[in-house]
Amino acid sequence: MRWTVLTLICCTWTAHGLIRIPLRRMLSVRTQLRASNRLEVFMRDHQPDVFNRRYAQCYPPGIPSLRLGKSSERLYNFMDAQYYGLISLGTPEQNFTVVFDTGSSDLWVPSSYCVSEACGMHHKFKAFESSTFNHDGRMFGIHYGKGHMLGIMGREVLKIGPLTVQNQEFGESVYEPGYVFVMAKFDGVLGLAYPSLAEELGTPVFDSIMNQKSVDQPIFSFYLSKSKMPRDPEGELLLGGMDEALYSGPINWNPVTLKSYWQIKMSSIQVQGALTFCPHGCQAIIDTGTSLIIGPTRDILALQQLIGATPTSIGEYLLDCARLSSLPQVTIMLNGVEYVLTAESYVRREMMGDHEICFSGFQAEDLHSSTDPLWILGDVFLSDYYSIYDRGQDRVGFAKARHTRYTTLDAEMDR
Repeated sequence: MRWTVLTLICCTWTAHGLIRIPLRRMLSVRTQLRASNRLEVFMRDHQPDVFNRRYAQCYPPGIPSLRLGKSSERLYNFMDAQYYGLISLGTPEQNFTVVFDTGSSDLWVPSSYCVSEACGMHHKFKAFESSTFNHDGRMFGIHYGKGHMLGIMGREVLKIGPLTVQNQEFGESVYEPGYVFVMAKFDGVLGLAYPSLAEELGTPVFDSIMNQKSVDQPIFSFYLSKSKMPRDPEGELLLGGMDEALYSGPINWNPVTLKSYWQIKMSSIQVQGALTFCPHGCQAIIDTGTSLIIGPTRDILALQQLIGATPTSIGEYLLDCARLSSLPQVTIMLNGVEYVLTAESYVRREMMGDHEICFSGFQAEDLHSSTDPLWILGDVFLSDYYSIYDRGQDRVGFAKARHTRYTTLDAEMDR
């Protein structure tokens, strides 16, 4: 019943010409693995590049994204993705649940010809049932850090809510790696980053939307809700602009520093005035495809100590749930503006049986960068701050997200 309601909502235009795509907040793969007591084994067996080195001789030649070491350059972290939405491909329409991911640029869904266990758990695209399918013939491969995906290319009619995209390039996966995709609640991924990141799959979806002049403005925005109220949206992707009913205060803009990921300059990160990280500036990737804030190992380990987090045997960090109110604030400085995260924002709460466990929302990973140290700002940050992605002026905007029921009428009254 909930799916039916969301589907109806996504097929309407707002008064301001925006296209609203409802997002559902689901259990992450990491949470599911932990609940089934498989997380420790998974983390031990799926370190970056382990799969790559073991099976490198099996990959088709000429697919650059599968070469050794590529995992340090591609920042897919769907173990912690939580917000998914609905799209369709083909005629008649075939529905798929996808991650709308600003950390990648490719669109792919499972193929009916897929041979891996993961595909058996998800909706699969049946090209032979679609009258508008065009076979491309190219192969693609994507390295996901903890395994690889292989597939074939095609072109098809794509629908996102009321929006129709003609002749969209996409990938049909015929092999998907391991438990990440077996346990994932999403079928595929729709990337929203720049074209230069789409090494294999051609024109990204939002570029197709802009080329076909399907939106008034070359802008999209994300609202990721914290609300537990059943009638409140769990999240929304808005194509063509932004909705001021979903945020308060001014929008603070940050120029994109590298047109690949949505990458911007981060001035510093400070923990309650005690210690400042990257005081001379860092690069930050804004990534709706992960829930965490990820940074260099040296900095993250020091940050974990400052917030009183204790390491586990598999690299996670635990916090005392009873002490959250006394934990320090973490302040991220972007283009002269302070973005404050309290413990309620950067701590992930999970239930294990009858007990609540609190995990740090910070994760260490040394990511390849030719310039400054590289960080990723995922949903820990983006659920507090409404984010706007402007391809027309190559900038990312942030404003304080509203997490109480707030209508367009309220916004008019505020003015």
